[in-house]
Amino acid sequence: MDVVNARCAGLDVHKATVVAGLRVPGPQRGERCGETKTFATTTRGLRELIDWLMAHGVTAVAMESTSVYWRPVHAVLEGHVQLVLVNARHVKMVPGRKTDVRDCEWLAQLLECGLLRASFVPPRAVRDLRDLTRLRKTLIRERGHHVNRIEKTLELAQIKLSGVVTDLMGKTGRAILQALSAGLKDPVQLAEYAQGLLRKKRAALREALVGRLTPHYAFLLQQHLSLIDAVNAHIATLDARIETAMAPFAESAAIVQTMPGVGARATQAILAETGVDMSCSPRRPTSRPGRDYVPAITRARGSGKARRRVRAPPGCGRPSKRPLGPPSEVRRVITARSTTGSKRGAARRRLSSPCSTR
Repeated sequence: MDVVNARCAGLDVHKATVVAGLRVPGPQRGERCGETKTFATTTRGLRELIDWLMAHGVTAVAMESTSVYWRPVHAVLEGHVQLVLVNARHVKMVPGRKTDVRDCEWLAQLLECGLLRASFVPPRAVRDLRDLTRLRKTLIRERGHHVNRIEKTLELAQIKLSGVVTDLMGKTGRAILQALSAGLKDPVQLAEYAQGLLRKKRAALREALVGRLTPHYAFLLQQHLSLIDAVNAHIATLDARIETAMAPFAESAAIVQTMPGVGARATQAILAETGVDMSCSPRRPTSRPGRDYVPAITRARGSGKARRRVRAPPGCGRPSKRPLGPPSEVRRVITARSTTGSKRGAARRRLSSPCSTR
């Protein structure tokens, strides 16, 4: 095959070491030779790797996306050589011949012939914004876990507050929970904490707040409430940091927010995951951020011609349970079962989002 990159290298990255394999012109005309060497992933070891690559005149380097271990190597080499980050699924070696040396040599040979497809790596500013938005998403999920544990504790204490109050973390729910964690058990006094429209349901609140709140359950409620307060403080700090990081993308954020149903937080997540320059991305987002496929419409039997479902390409992984877009973009799943109750009679119809394409 024709040589596309005359001087290139392949890196097999691990936690403690990185094995580098070179492909450079040989002493004779048309001859190709290689060399392999192992470096440590410490700062000094990565500097030695850069010096070794520069000494051989390497202009392109390929590496696999191995967990998070590739990120320090990518950050050090960025700006010195052309980096090609590839999916490990696309460059699998022959079974039974899996070694670090052969991996880096195989990457170098594929890069030499131009057979590798680079993954999308956003600029450093976008990567920093992505870290912040993902951490905020994790904290929001953690807060939701504590709210679920609070509801579980109330059920164990035979207190049916969630049957009357929709949002346990609202003004009424939080005031009642704070009083319960302090040891207050009188349903009449607890119902007086109702605010707004819930004051009309004070009779239902008094009935729901009759239970057996022991000191043990009051202690658990106090711990969960304090943890939720701490998580809320961290989320507020992250919001301020994200606002600062979004300053260079103010113009792009204003354009994204013109889409129906996309708010400020959804805009931050979209820009953090896709970046602002779509020309450098190997795939264009079609349905929603983080999706490399578009879900088709599968109709129930007898309702018309069924369409074939479009599956995700290999290597894209499973789609997350909760999409990144706003609630207006979430697909509605309507399940209709027959009256016979048989499995064969069960049918499901999926409605895709309005912004998806065929």
